[in-house]
Amino acid sequence: MNATPADVGYSIAPACLSNETCDEILWAMDDVGRSRAGARHLMRNEAVAALARSDRLVALASEWLGASGIPFRATLFEKSSSTNWLIPWHQDTALPLTTKFEAAAWGPWSCKSGVMYAHAPAWALSRVIALRVHLDASTAENGPLRVVPGSHTHGVLTDDQVAQYCSAHDAVACCAPRGGVIAMRPLLIHASSKAIGEEPRRVLHIEYADSLDLGDEIRLAVV
Repeated sequence: MNATPADVGYSIAPACLSNETCDEILWAMDDVGRSRAGARHLMRNEAVAALARSDRLVALASEWLGASGIPFRATLFEKSSSTNWLIPWHQDTALPLTTKFEAAAWGPWSCKSGVMYAHAPAWALSRVIALRVHLDASTAENGPLRVVPGSHTHGVLTDDQVAQYCSAHDAVACCAPRGGVIAMRPLLIHASSKAIGEEPRRVLHIEYADSLDLGDEIRLAVV
């Protein structure tokens, strides 16, 4: 039986945005302050927020969530020959929250650019899907996303457990054309190598949840 996207934890939709839309989003982010790897908290950018709330992307997110997806965080990952970087194998477990609270399995806490973050338990992360919008083509040469299919089903893992899992399972490179979108679960183990070519790789990583309210006094911040 063929594995489904839910089984492997990701999917690739190759033609979601036009070249014109990609250009418009890049232009709208032209004056956004950047770190070496990109820029965070881009739901504050009107063009990015409008894209995140567009019918096409909300529909993609909703297919995974079983409810209308609500975008809450947008991050630009920007890799080029002049800003080249790698990310080791990991899971995405930190969520932005409106207030700090005490609850089992939440934490440790941190503050990034004035926003409170906590590492979340698996049940909360299962209510989130990320859409990686490719503003450039992602190829084998410009450091594409790599994933370990099915790894999202094993809950929140320690760094040692992640390393052990990766040593025992095969990884897949997720290449996508410009305008393509990769959907992925936060707990899917993933990584990204340095680029070996000259072409840039700019990806707008937008996260959606089935609700901003995850429980009593637990509310996602829109950033």
